[in-house]
Amino acid sequence: MSTAGHTCEACGAPAKLRCPTCLKMALPDAYFCGQDCFKKNWATHKTAHKTTTPAGQQFNPWPGYAFSGKLRPVYPLTPKRAVPEAIPRPDYAADGRPYSEIMVRGSTQIQVLTPKEIEGMRTVCRLSREVLNEGAKVIKVGATTDEIDRVVHDACVERGMYPSPLNYYGFPKSCCTSVNEVICHGIPDQYELQDGDICNLDVSCFYEGLHADLNDTFLVGNVDDAGRKLVETTRKCLDKAIEMVRPGTLYRDVGNVISKVAEAEGYSVVRSYCGHGINGLFHAAPSVPHYAKNKAVGVMKPGHTFTIEPMISEGVWQDEQWPDGWTVVTRDGKRSAQFEETLLVTETGVEVLTANFQ
Repeated sequence: MSTAGHTCEACGAPAKLRCPTCLKMALPDAYFCGQDCFKKNWATHKTAHKTTTPAGQQFNPWPGYAFSGKLRPVYPLTPKRAVPEAIPRPDYAADGRPYSEIMVRGSTQIQVLTPKEIEGMRTVCRLSREVLNEGAKVIKVGATTDEIDRVVHDACVERGMYPSPLNYYGFPKSCCTSVNEVICHGIPDQYELQDGDICNLDVSCFYEGLHADLNDTFLVGNVDDAGRKLVETTRKCLDKAIEMVRPGTLYRDVGNVISKVAEAEGYSVVRSYCGHGINGLFHAAPSVPHYAKNKAVGVMKPGHTFTIEPMISEGVWQDEQWPDGWTVVTRDGKRSAQFEETLLVTETGVEVLTANFQ
């Protein structure tokens, strides 16, 4: 089969070669623009070569790994989706390294946006909410998380946006889908959503030099009362935190509010991941922890844009990571939920840039 008309899994450029191992094993063809992209994408792509499981059976790519809960990955992953060359992309799109972020790593200086940049953030956040709403339409029993990813990717491209997660430190997909015990960074795959699941959809987009970031947790089919309460409380945690956003508020105090709401219902607050500044960088200062008595640095000022994104768990707050290097799950296998908005500190309070007006 010719490579004509196909694009590179890693960068979206016209393909010039196919993976020889896939050919030998009679697996679906995998295309690359050249040896450089083939080598850079090898760590992710090679997992497809292990899937010799008969059709219809679930394949476990890490037979020696002790999963904390019931969820399992369903491999192989589909190829990375291509983004048209005409769409501007962040600096990490080519090789996975966000050089602009790396240059300011460790800095606690919080950027104050100009009026023009604020208008740009309003635009990218509004469009990103549209994208999440498109993805939400396909969240139902029987839908695969990879299908959600396809819809999100296409919705980004239709709006001239680059899906920010794609190739960020090598992340292989265009959004994150985190089901049940997955706290965050779930990789969309062939898993079919089950009746009673809770599914978080995390969407981030890059448009005209700026990023937006938001996520919601959805009920799939008939979710039990405990699951519904977890999701409702997690949203309440975020809403109560947003209420305190105004000039002069300490970023470290956000976690006090979230912890008070969560712990009153018997839940725990994940500590390993936090909200973050967002603008021309996907992740920037400040860090916004969601747990109480943290040591976050900074005071809210007009022109700051950042996320609050509490992750609330039924059991312990501790987490662990799957061998894929991304998927974060609760250590005890119990469910976790999350909500996220991108916020602007105004002269008098807060503007929720990713608010859902649907």
